[in-house]
Amino acid sequence: MQATSSSSGGGGGSGSAAGSDASSSTSAAASGSDASGETADVGSGATADAGSGGSGLATVPTDASGSSAGGEAGASATDGGGSSGPPDSGPAGDGGVPSPIMNFFVSSDTSTTGNLGGLQGADARCQRLAAAVGHGDKTWHAYLSADSPATNARDRIGSGPYYNSLGALVAADINALHARTGDPAVFIDEHGGRINGQWTGSPAPLQHDILTGSTTAGMLNAGMTCTNWTAATGASFVGHADGLGPAMSMAAMYTPWNSSHAAECANTAPLGGAGRIYCFVAN
Repeated sequence: MQATSSSSGGGGGSGSAAGSDASSSTSAAASGSDASGETADVGSGATADAGSGGSGLATVPTDASGSSAGGEAGASATDGGGSSGPPDSGPAGDGGVPSPIMNFFVSSDTSTTGNLGGLQGADARCQRLAAAVGHGDKTWHAYLSADSPATNARDRIGSGPYYNSLGALVAADINALHARTGDPAVFIDEHGGRINGQWTGSPAPLQHDILTGSTTAGMLNAGMTCTNWTAATGASFVGHADGLGPAMSMAAMYTPWNSSHAAECANTAPLGGAGRIYCFVAN
């Protein structure tokens, strides 16, 4: 099984994972849960390829709180000779400008339900967030599968390589992307911030469940798309941005970034989510 990157433990001094998956409300589509309420794989074919993925992955240093840090996120600042480039405002996670090569991020905003306004609404969400950090000149798509018309998330994004907001390599190509596992230091938002998860030192509440409606291969997980992301009823399928389960477990069911377990559409929070989505530059 692939371990997370060297910085995935965060930086907090606590030895226990922050937060736990709530168990008060589970989807009828979920077929079993562990003691913490984390729903196990329900037979979508979402098995983790734990032996592949991390090659060539850039290590992102972290500060003592577990936040991504280090490295200037933008291009060089205006020099004395008058040439100009994107403002050099420091690391993206500290309010700076994201890397100019960013073509992937986890949405910083959230949704209480699985009604995202369909694929069109989800795409517009990605476009708006990207534009707010100076990347609106690119066309962005949400990494989501849909039932009708049948749509595979992997067919909605570019072929790679994929870089996050700190300029770190997520994966070299689309096959490597779907072979790798989640990592809290790599699957970050457009500002360079980590997603609350099971990593050491993470703040609460737990929010590592990311909506995808997909299998580990990025294909449609039928019936798990909140009626094509237009309804607050039914079931969804989510992945773990941090690739971790309760107590930092790296059991196979927890490691996939895009396909870990079923969740509900009426409320994205109970199992450890917040209605976040993955955004990629479109194909």
